[in-house]
Amino acid sequence: MSATRNPESSALQRIARDPHSRRKFLALTGGTGVSAALLAACGDDDEETTPTTTEEQPMDETGGDPLADFGEGDLGIVNYALTLEYLEAGFYAAVIKSGLFKGDQLALLKVIGDHEAQHVDALTATAKDLGGTPAPEPKANFPLDSAEEVVALAATVENLGAAAYLGQAAAIQSPDVLAAALSIHTVEARHAAVLNTLAGEPPTPDGAFAVPADAETVLAEVQPFLA
Repeated sequence: MSATRNPESSALQRIARDPHSRRKFLALTGGTGVSAALLAACGDDDEETTPTTTEEQPMDETGGDPLADFGEGDLGIVNYALTLEYLEAGFYAAVIKSGLFKGDQLALLKVIGDHEAQHVDALTATAKDLGGTPAPEPKANFPLDSAEEVVALAATVENLGAAAYLGQAAAIQSPDVLAAALSIHTVEARHAAVLNTLAGEPPTPDGAFAVPADAETVLAEVQPFLA
């Protein structure tokens, strides 16, 4: 993947300019507030204005693209998201087997874990549809010392996942991939709100507006869990 992108050619920019595409996109994403806000922001831009909603892909310490190892273009973003979903699905599978939870809390974690497994399946299929090879599942190890610590970690994981999807939205080229990514993002955000509340934190720690996270930040955050 190139380290820089032309924001004028991104899916968000193209959708924002075409009323039919806007309606289709909002239908595909369920008309979420995030989807509408992103389109509204992009729709305010014209060819003579530098967009403020899109930034260049961040560089790592060696001057490279942090997503380069995942593939080119949308495939790289999909495989990046797939890697994060592998970690989330694996985390919940381990939590469910840990015996730390029972009753309603265990049932909730099973539902969230099932969602993450479905995300893995969907992103694996998307990578193949793009003509690429899905990212391999990484080996991971999660601390499962107490129920309280696990709930706090689960909230952290879900907040990070939601921020990661939002952080890539403006770089996605395919409207279909963008719609799929934002449909997963909104579910991750709902998971985060529930787990934040369960952990005794505000449901939306960033307030009324979600804050995106770039790939460099996200990959650094998950590194401690990789075996």
